[in-house]
Amino acid sequence: MGNFIGTLRHNLDGGEKIHIIWCVAIMLTMLILAILHHKWRFNEHKLKKWQDLCFIPLLITIVHFCIYVRDVSLVNSCTPMYLIAVLALLMMPLANMRKGYRVIGSVVGVLTLVFGVFFCVLPKNAHNFMGKSYSESFHELAQEMDRSYVLKEWKDVDFSALENKYMPMVKEAEQEKDPGKFADAVKMFCNELHDGHIMVKRNYDTEKYTSVFELKEYGLAMIGLDSGEVIAVCTTDEVNRLGIEDGTVITKWNGKPVQQAAAEDVLDRGEPVKANADKVSAMYLSGTGGDTVEVSFLDKSGKEQTAVLNDLGENNTFYEAYDAFTQIQKAEQPNFSTKMLNDKCGYITMNAQSSGSGLRDIINDLSGRSDYLKKIFRKKLNSLKEQGMEYLVIDLRDNMGGCDAPTVSFCELLTNEKYFTHGLGLYRNGEYICAAERYIRGTGEFADLKVVALTNLECISAGDAASLYLSKLPNVTLAGITDPSGSGQETGGCCVLSDSVVEVLYPTGLLLGEDGVPYIDTKADRVSRDPVEVRIPFDYDAAMKIFRDGEDYELEWAVNYLNEQ
Repeated sequence: MGNFIGTLRHNLDGGEKIHIIWCVAIMLTMLILAILHHKWRFNEHKLKKWQDLCFIPLLITIVHFCIYVRDVSLVNSCTPMYLIAVLALLMMPLANMRKGYRVIGSVVGVLTLVFGVFFCVLPKNAHNFMGKSYSESFHELAQEMDRSYVLKEWKDVDFSALENKYMPMVKEAEQEKDPGKFADAVKMFCNELHDGHIMVKRNYDTEKYTSVFELKEYGLAMIGLDSGEVIAVCTTDEVNRLGIEDGTVITKWNGKPVQQAAAEDVLDRGEPVKANADKVSAMYLSGTGGDTVEVSFLDKSGKEQTAVLNDLGENNTFYEAYDAFTQIQKAEQPNFSTKMLNDKCGYITMNAQSSGSGLRDIINDLSGRSDYLKKIFRKKLNSLKEQGMEYLVIDLRDNMGGCDAPTVSFCELLTNEKYFTHGLGLYRNGEYICAAERYIRGTGEFADLKVVALTNLECISAGDAASLYLSKLPNVTLAGITDPSGSGQETGGCCVLSDSVVEVLYPTGLLLGEDGVPYIDTKADRVSRDPVEVRIPFDYDAAMKIFRDGEDYELEWAVNYLNEQ
């Protein structure tokens, strides 16, 4: 019971209390309507008045919408509350029913309660600053995030200083009426927090207005190897004719040593883990420059040559390279699908931590586990075992997140032990308080199974948590070229800025580790707090397999690693 109350406290803490007050007002109105109908049900004149009163919940929602929402894009967070008003309207034509009204009224009462509780426990922190100017809405964003951003203290964020830093750029965009520059300023502001759960959505004509985050196309991408060398990959015919091929060592970019250029000239993209950002910084550098860039490289004889590359237009090579590096194509497989990689090695892909049903996921998230998914996973693993599986690869790469229940249910099959996963937190008077605890309670049907879990920098949120939980198990090895994203707090904040040009989403729900502080998310030092246990080597041969030959090098490594154990 304590965990249930703690869960409610946590969920209520993550949202704006004022919206809950409005919802309670609508629910009380529904209760009053039910009482009045019971008293007036045999008085035709009063029943007509009662039908008129059924518009009150609708009027309350209209007033709420006009004050707080004012935009269709923000309606979703208020849908359960607004549905209560619809229930009141549906009851109007049934006012004179003599038979069946009690049953219908009871159903409406239950639905009102369900929608109301559903609304109150879901995180909601939406703010509409559409009617304000660029500078005014940016100021409101900074103030609101200063108040409600859940990692402000953990990351030691000074929102006032950040606002002052980027306000000149915002005012410049305001004077030029340039939504692209405004969005860039907001993006730079948010990127300084290095939180993968902060998203900046752009809603303007991107063909008309440019962004400093747009990448150029010079006919190649670059990637840094473990040795420190930077090589060209995904090269095109244009640079091949200049002597640059896949695997060519790049030494300078616009006259700077390439590693220095990657550190100094690439815009901060907001990656939480600095090591992850460093691993792909050369890739971003390959799209950074003007109409031309000067690149120095080693030719086949080992001599340094210099060539000028022209911007070829729309960028393709960066995305080709990034998709290959992150193995984004594995997301095309159905979620939780399985197969045998060879006679002994099983495989399951986890693209998202979701049951496939939004309502079921919400219920599972409140309880922290799912018997439904556990049965599915047990069946899938038994099927693989019948096919000869002796060890398993869990593919978490590019996992977009969801809820913890799928991971907890899966982990329970892989261990006999009990493990703490996380606490639902509150922040009070400078201290983190754990309101409820979540655990893996192992049943151990497959505790003897040797497992490698593959992860990468695009594994985020509940996928990040899956990486952490699996790494706790003694029979599981977490491996990857890069660490998981490093973002695990609960989202819920939303600010829509001037003319809906920019929308900012950010976390407002606090999740704690066993040490009583925010789990997974990096501090200001940007050091991973759920790093891989085994770093997969990334050398020239690995790069060629990934970028030139289109092979899944990490998966091949995982199978070989398990074979050798």
